[in-house]
Amino acid sequence: MDNLSEALEKLKLASTDSATDSVESCLDCLLKALANNNTEASVKIQEMGILPLLPTLLNPQSSCTPKVANIIAEVAKNEFMRSPCVEAGLIPPLIQLLNSTDQEVLLQTGRALGNICYDSHSLQAQLINMGVIPTLVKLLGIHSHNIALTEMCLIAFGNLAELESSKEQFASTNIAEELVRLFQKQTEHEKKEMIFEVLAPLAENDVIKLQLVEAGLVECLLEVVAQTVDGEREEDIAQLKTASDLMVLLLLGDESMQKLFEGGKGSVFQRVLSWIPSHNHQLQLAGALAIANFARNDGNCIHMVDTGIVQKLLELLDRHVEEGNVTVQHAALSALRNLAIPVVNKSKMLSAGVADVVLKFLQSEMPPVQFKLLGTLRMLIDTQAEAADQLGTNGKLVERLVEWCEAKDHAGVMGESNRLLSALIRHSKSKEVVRTVIQGGGVKHLVTMATSEHMIMQNEALVALGLIAALDLVAAEKDFVGANLVSVLHKLLSDERSAPEIKYNSMILICAVMGSEPLHKEVQSLAFIDVVSKLRAHENKTVSHQASLTEQRLTAQS
Repeated sequence: MDNLSEALEKLKLASTDSATDSVESCLDCLLKALANNNTEASVKIQEMGILPLLPTLLNPQSSCTPKVANIIAEVAKNEFMRSPCVEAGLIPPLIQLLNSTDQEVLLQTGRALGNICYDSHSLQAQLINMGVIPTLVKLLGIHSHNIALTEMCLIAFGNLAELESSKEQFASTNIAEELVRLFQKQTEHEKKEMIFEVLAPLAENDVIKLQLVEAGLVECLLEVVAQTVDGEREEDIAQLKTASDLMVLLLLGDESMQKLFEGGKGSVFQRVLSWIPSHNHQLQLAGALAIANFARNDGNCIHMVDTGIVQKLLELLDRHVEEGNVTVQHAALSALRNLAIPVVNKSKMLSAGVADVVLKFLQSEMPPVQFKLLGTLRMLIDTQAEAADQLGTNGKLVERLVEWCEAKDHAGVMGESNRLLSALIRHSKSKEVVRTVIQGGGVKHLVTMATSEHMIMQNEALVALGLIAALDLVAAEKDFVGANLVSVLHKLLSDERSAPEIKYNSMILICAVMGSEPLHKEVQSLAFIDVVSKLRAHENKTVSHQASLTEQRLTAQS
């Protein structure tokens, strides 16, 4: 340690007169001390006030520069030394050194900046603002043959790509081409993994997704899948997962997805289809998720249903009723739900037996599967009266829906259950469905749904309740009273924030329940006529007209 103190004193003197030889020997001594006991040596360097001397030694022309940068890199391994490095003004001269042509200078500079900014989003953001990203991308292109420099760039990219502010800068460079070119050259698993770790955060950006597709990343990923699909080594399984996950991520961008779909004739699309019947769960999952992503516009959905994809997905789901892989179930149901959105697909999918297969998962205890199951059925019966009638009179389904309407721990499942219950009534307009819902205890949930914070759900509930009142008021009367329906309607009509369609459907429902004596009494006791008469002046003509009709009805029956 005495040698270190002596070297530090000498460095203080030598740095002022720029005597290169004596500076170099002092730097060697520092590096030796840091290698021996980094923490202790770093404390001494700080105590002796050496850090503020280093910016002047970071001279691009000096032979000492790589050693100075190396010292900074070693010192900055200690968390307590990072702020002092910043305060000593080391970042700007280090960034300038990234323009050097000396590969050793570049390597040590990259290490120094990486260690100073390690785990600090604010410092990394500072680097981004100072323009390091285009510089590093350029370095990767020039020095791709230098393994150490390449790894330094990849580590830097991996850290910087986590920041949202970096994506725009990355998108303005040729990072996609450079990474794909680098990936194509790799044979080792570890090197590929390093590149994957950079690609994943970058591919979250839609512009970069398209750049990666255009640079040929998809072909690389398909090759990795082909090479590892039958592998049993851990690294093969890991690479297969990473490559197929990344493939799915690329399909989340509208432009990149459409480019790969190529009107349903794309070779990539065809390869992904072949994953669904695979015996590998990871590939089944990726294949189903990819179909769900391709099914994000009507044209793609119609084409896929017409070319038999539904059957492949149903066969996959059938295999997982017993095997029970939840992620595959969820993905396949997601794909079916998306495919069922275009009106022309609904009857075709119902004829293919989609509803029957989906109902096999009714006993699932997994909320993600429950949520997708409900969404798929709701999409299928939209405008399909016969299917809504068939499902709405299925006592087991309605019983399960009522149970899930109380799943307070899973808001998504609860909301979808309510919406499906309402949809069964709205699309079937069937007295039998209404009776099944009443007997299953679903009415109270629809009344609660009418108070939802989501206007679309409120409206769906009110229309369904209106149909219940119109089709079987006698059977529903007790439940309407028990659920305080009249009081709920009074609040909706009195609330200025209620949308016009909510007010309109609430008044329709008031008129519909007037045929019940106990409900009629409740309407009279709450002085509805005062609320309704005010709505005659409503700016929405449909609402004001309905208010006049409702007022007449209330007056006539008072």
